[in-house]
Amino acid sequence: MSYAAIHPDWEKPRTNMVDGYSLEMTAKEIEGLKEAAPQIRPGTQIAVTFLPGEEMDQRVEAAVQVRELGFEPIVHLSARRIGSEEILDQYLSDITTKAGVKRVFIIAGDPPEPEGPYSDSLQIIETGLLQKHGIQIVGIGGHPEGHPNVSKADLWVWMEKKIAAIREGGMVPLVVTQFAFDDDAIVEWIEEMRQRGIDVPVRLGVPGPAGIKRLLGFAKRCGVGASASVMKKYGISLTNLIGSAGPDKLVDSLDKKLNDAEHGRVRLHFYPFGALKASAEWINTYNNKHS
Repeated sequence: MSYAAIHPDWEKPRTNMVDGYSLEMTAKEIEGLKEAAPQIRPGTQIAVTFLPGEEMDQRVEAAVQVRELGFEPIVHLSARRIGSEEILDQYLSDITTKAGVKRVFIIAGDPPEPEGPYSDSLQIIETGLLQKHGIQIVGIGGHPEGHPNVSKADLWVWMEKKIAAIREGGMVPLVVTQFAFDDDAIVEWIEEMRQRGIDVPVRLGVPGPAGIKRLLGFAKRCGVGASASVMKKYGISLTNLIGSAGPDKLVDSLDKKLNDAEHGRVRLHFYPFGALKASAEWINTYNNKHS
């Protein structure tokens, strides 16, 4: 596999844990991206989410802005939120022609009932529309702490099915995980992945610096484990929710525990929770300390 297809830095062993990082934003955060842009490395991959309460045109414009600011857009597709094949076809046409998108990330999405013909991400992969519009890299979800609606065994089965379908379509698979606070759970999950023979590059989701209450709120909303013992290890006491916290301890631990030889290519994906500039500044500070 050519890791350069995922990110040019990935052909080289990493020098520290923030090499080749990516960031996430919503379609409504264009002004936040503009403010943060001087702090973000040129060419950084920035994912544009597919959330309720947004218009397709907003998402397309966000991807255009990511490109025009000198970054590489990754556009999310939420299968259950896509109303028809025609809508998917048009959206892929818009993001590829207007923003030069080559990368997508596909999830099933939250609605209990699909709004259109797609109930899971595999169905999107199998449409043939990604290839039609020149998509080259397809990201799928990973869940180091499990999923509230899917068994652990089934998660692996579905991952393997999706990876096979992506490769059969002539595209390159990438796994991007939900954010987590527990370094042990993350490392154990990667080790099991590799033991199963799944050799796909991985982006590990980690929280950007944020207020403690905000972090815990997103954790609850996303089904992420935040027990007292895990949060203490992360650097947060659940008896004191005042102030903010960054991922320093988590990233340091991952840097020590992960290596390319044993765990394959692994890089970070930051969830800024609306604070793109703060996340970019944290990354730059971390990089300067560890270069």
